[in-house]
Amino acid sequence: MPREQDDPLVEAGPAASGLNLANHFLIAMPSIQDPVFGGTVVYVCEHNDKGVLGVVINKPTDMTMETLFDRVDLKLAEGLRATVVDEPIMFGGPVQDDRGFVLHSPGGRYSSSLSVTDDVAFTTSIDVLEAVASGGGPARMLVSIGYAGWSPGQLEEEISRNGWLTVGADVRVLFELPIEERYNAAIKLLGIDPLMLATEAGHA
Repeated sequence: MPREQDDPLVEAGPAASGLNLANHFLIAMPSIQDPVFGGTVVYVCEHNDKGVLGVVINKPTDMTMETLFDRVDLKLAEGLRATVVDEPIMFGGPVQDDRGFVLHSPGGRYSSSLSVTDDVAFTTSIDVLEAVASGGGPARMLVSIGYAGWSPGQLEEEISRNGWLTVGADVRVLFELPIEERYNAAIKLLGIDPLMLATEAGHA
């Protein structure tokens, strides 16, 4: 069950388990029939002694960027509409599912932003969308409604029960691949043929 917190970007120490899954994909095993997480790939943004924060990257909502921009009353600069408006918004997870969150390539200074790696940042403040609207936003991004969170030790327990596969993330899967290809592509990062993944397969 995801954790609740007021601000997902919290300064904290290393994960108590010593395992740090930041910049990893969590791949739901076929045995997970949960309606929220079944068939998902989660990008882990933060893993520390407060728990784990991630974003589902392959579960689109029926909302588009155009809808989101209308909701937050932002007007897109001329010439941007054709490239931005139809992009789908992801269901990032069940925590704070009334708020938008953005995974994006670094660049720009935003008021509430976490640098995950040299290639990925996670921003919770609206100024990143304002930058997009003006034509000066990040080169690559994934926008979600809500995020996924686990309390300390909870994800580790789920992994030990073969609920999730884990693998180092690939930014190409995160930002470039069509949504419907991301699950199989994440599995292939492990050197596994998705068709051969048995329900009771072990975790990596």
